[in-house]
Amino acid sequence: MNTAAASLDATFSALADPTRRAILARLVKGEATVTELAEPFSMSQPAISKHLKVLEKAGLISRGRDAQRRPCRLEATPLREATDWLERYRELWERRFQQLDNLLEELKAKEKEKRHARRK
Repeated sequence: MNTAAASLDATFSALADPTRRAILARLVKGEATVTELAEPFSMSQPAISKHLKVLEKAGLISRGRDAQRRPCRLEATPLREATDWLERYRELWERRFQQLDNLLEELKAKEKEKRHARRK
C-alpha cells in the first residue's frame, strides 16, 4: 500500500468515531488541553488520550509544549487530502446526475409532443 493510501485509511478510520469527530470540531475553535477536550464527554482522561493518539497517528492533530501544558491543535492537511479524494467522486456523481436530468427532460419533452400530437 502506498503512503497516500495509508494516510487516507488512517484519516477515514480516525473520522469514523463520533468522539474523535467532536474533538476535531472543538479544535477548530483553537488549541485545547486534554482536560479541556475531556470536559464535554462522560469518559476518563485516559479514554480521551486514546482517542487523541488515534488522531495524532492519523496526523489530524499535533501536540505542543507550553510550560506544563501540552495543548492539542488541529492539523488540516489530512482533512484536505480526504476532501480532495472525495471531491473526485462528487464530480463523478454530479456528472451522472446531470446525465439523468438530461434524459428525464428528453422523456418529458417527448411525452409532451405525444400529447400535443393526439390533440390535433
